Amino acid sequence: MSRIAIILPVLNEEAQIAACLTFLQPLREQGCELIVVDGGSGDRTVDLAEPLADRVILGPRGRAAQMNAGAGQTSSDILWFLHADSLPPPDAASRIHAALARPGRPWGRFDVRLSGRHPLLRVVETLMNARSRLTGIATGDQGIFVRREAFERVGGYPPIALMEDIALSRLLKCQSRPVCLRQRLTTSSRRWERDGIPRTILLMWRLRLAYFLGADPDRLARIYYRP
Repeated sequence: MSRIAIILPVLNEEAQIAACLTFLQPLREQGCELIVVDGGSGDRTVDLAEPLADRVILGPRGRAAQMNAGAGQTSSDILWFLHADSLPPPDAASRIHAALARPGRPWGRFDVRLSGRHPLLRVVETLMNARSRLTGIATGDQGIFVRREAFERVGGYPPIALMEDIALSRLLKCQSRPVCLRQRLTTSSRRWERDGIPRTILLMWRLRLAYFLGADPDRLARIYYRP
């Protein structure tokens, strides 16, 4: 059976990295390789990650660059890109294997569930999953997985500061639409709750529309990551 490499880009995640990697240990026991790619953390992220991962490497800052660096450090046949604040279902590996066994379908993603309890978050996650299923565009919060040969054929993640998941999805769609698994990956709603749900919705829509209209991803990243 093809081996799965879980690639986790991180930056200053000491508050949650140990819990995240501990949660992923059963997947290591099932044969998955766990690679953490640090983008230059100034806290204890690397020290906390090293005992809980197969490999911790240092990469250039930026999710796209970090994920490409992680992909270059493994010979596994399947690449699965996760965020440090995302927790997959326990049977995720078998779901990925089954999804990629379909002829001509080299990539896919999970449905997402936001961790908070606010009723508006249920609306947000439902719309995220429906939009992704309709458009064939996946986000990083949905745990994109892809066969190595398909990933390499498109040149990996485009080297942009934001919207790298959308850019990769566009490239992979030229090969096939994604397998959209209904099993849910739980991702943190901390940004939504910190900045306000309506405000965050409007920000995401604004950034996505600007990107589709050709805005510079570097400028969009400055807006997204500003304090």
